[in-house]
Order: sequence, then C-alpha cells, then structure tokens
Amino acid sequence: MYLIAGLGNPGKQYFATRHNIGFSAIDYISQKHNIDVSKIKFKGLIGEGKIESKKVLLLKPSTFMNLSGESIGEAASFYKIPPENIIVIHDDISLPVGTLRIRTKGSAGGHNGLKSIIAHLNSEAFPRMKIGVGAPEPEKDLADYVLGKISKAEQETLFKVLERVCDAVSEFIRVSPTSAMSKYNGEIL
Repeated sequence: MYLIAGLGNPGKQYFATRHNIGFSAIDYISQKHNIDVSKIKFKGLIGEGKIESKKVLLLKPSTFMNLSGESIGEAASFYKIPPENIIVIHDDISLPVGTLRIRTKGSAGGHNGLKSIIAHLNSEAFPRMKIGVGAPEPEKDLADYVLGKISKAEQETLFKVLERVCDAVSEFIRVSPTSAMSKYNGEIL
C-alpha cells in the first residue's frame, strides 16, 4: 500500500495559495483516479482507492502545514506503511515555478511541514515530490508569499505541473522511483 500525502493548510482562505500546491495535487490525482477524498480520519481528509492496481491512501492533513507529521504518522502507523511507500507532495520556493523534483529521501531543507513528518516517522527516507513555486522578491515577506494566491500568470504552468505529478505518481508505483525521477524531474517547457 502507498500513502500519498499532499501538504497544505485547511480553510478557504488558503485555497489556491502556493503553500497549498500539495493539496491541489491530491485533488488532481483524486479526480484522475476517481478516488473520493472526503472521509475524516487521521487528522485529515482521506480517500482509499487504486492507482496502477496498487492500493493507495490519499491524504490531505488538516493539522496545518507545520504539524503535517501528526496526520501522516498516524496513517502510516495504522496501515503499517513503510517510509519508502509514503509519497509527500509539497511546495518548494527554491525551485522555479513549474519545476518538479522527485527525491527518495532527504532533509527538511527548512520546510516546516517536512520537519514535522521527519520527526513523526523518525526517518528522512520517504519520497517527496517538490513542486517549484519560485521565490519571493528579496523585499517581500516569505510567509506572505507562500500564503499568497497563485497569480494568473503562474496558474497555467502550475496546472501543467499537476498533470506531471499525477503521471509521476503512476510511474513511481507502476515502475520505480528511479524511473519517475528520470522521466519527470525538471521544468515545464
């Protein structure tokens, strides 16, 4: 079984913000694979289904970004899902808008949501799909930037990257993490 978690913040005020791109990815994946993500469990919204004939649990933690590990840790523990089968999808300000970077493990890199997940799983060895949202201008506040709405100019690019994320998840499950990295890492051209 795979746990696919998208990071974000609950609430309408955070809808379509850069920090919620992980939630948007889960929404996209759930629509494409016809998995209803509306059941409340593990401090989040979940949906169970299949991708590439494998059982998956889609998860949108309701704990707010910085406490995402509480939700992911509970779900992983309940289903006995090893870290290597937990795919975390999140925003990354160090990557240009429209870039997808898949990694099988790594540090938190300053991302508080990842710090929480690492603490609750007691491991850095879980795959992550980082979606580039770009960096703010030097004079702009980082929190305001990531919690700001995605601009019209960025929406089309980010929609395309959501398609890539969905395809990368399928490739990851069907073939291998290495194949997904080889085919889908990079910028949208």
